[in-house]
Amino acid sequence: MSARASEAVDAFKTRHAVLVTGGAGYIGSHAVLALKDAGWKVAVIDNLVTGFRWAVPEGVAFYEGDIADSELVARIIAEQQIGAILHFAGSIIVPESVSDPLKYYSNNTVKSRALIESAVNGGVKHFIFSSTAATYGTPEGDGPIPENAPQQPINPYGTSKLMTEWMLRDVAFAHDFNYCALRYFNVAGADPQARTGQSTAGATHLIKVAVEAALGKRDSVAVFGTDFNTPDGTGVRDYIHVSDLANAHVLALEALIENPTESHRLNCGYGHGYSVLEVLDAVDRVTNLKIERVLSDRRAGDPAALTADSTAIRARFGWQPAFDDLDTIVTHALAWERRLSERAG
Repeated sequence: MSARASEAVDAFKTRHAVLVTGGAGYIGSHAVLALKDAGWKVAVIDNLVTGFRWAVPEGVAFYEGDIADSELVARIIAEQQIGAILHFAGSIIVPESVSDPLKYYSNNTVKSRALIESAVNGGVKHFIFSSTAATYGTPEGDGPIPENAPQQPINPYGTSKLMTEWMLRDVAFAHDFNYCALRYFNVAGADPQARTGQSTAGATHLIKVAVEAALGKRDSVAVFGTDFNTPDGTGVRDYIHVSDLANAHVLALEALIENPTESHRLNCGYGHGYSVLEVLDAVDRVTNLKIERVLSDRRAGDPAALTADSTAIRARFGWQPAFDDLDTIVTHALAWERRLSERAG
């Protein structure tokens, strides 16, 4: 960051706070910690349907409510002097999106439209959106996916997110407003200091499910599909540590402030993947246990492999992952799961 850019970011910090939607949830709560650790003033809005009030740290203004409540969002923007929004609120389960598409178009598209409108009306100029690799659908070829790959989602979850990317593109063209859409690959792990982590009951994230099984909270782990065109027949995914992802959001925010006429659409992943069986082997290795595996049919809407070409985010933002190691990701997830057990006890 140049001295001039640094001055712009510092000046922004003194005048404005950042609103984190879904900030009591898994990824949002890590983003709140990353922002606070970097000296930003933060406010959170969350309806607590899947989030937890205790996940929002002390000193962060908290509003319980819905992002589609334009009166509430307008009040937050005014009261907290919001200058940027990090938008995590939404629904994220691919199979559920196939069985209940209207829920996803409501939560992920319609409500995002309302939030974007509130941002524009409130004079918020910077917006970071939690997008997804699911916007690519089933990629062509076997290698990492670049940002210019065709976006052809194969499930309503991916489509609902892509539609929000389109809205942001059009709003940035029409208004004094820029944005960054970060397309996540498979987010996993927990805060290395065990301040927060994936806490939702019945979560479907593989590493979360696997460490629950290792601690006796589940009897087994289902392996959905063993006939994919992958080395061992199980689905391959690019697992990114949630704290590395949170750091990417802070860098994106700085970039939007430094250059308010430029927007970004970037992948967030490590550029390599692990199969379901490789992940379960890692959990066995870290815990020195053997998780029972139940082989099941493929789930609707699951592609064989998704890995990120992350060249662009590394080049533009200087993003340097700190936790690109599967055993480390599992270790942090396991530590958080144990912390949750202590909380429940």
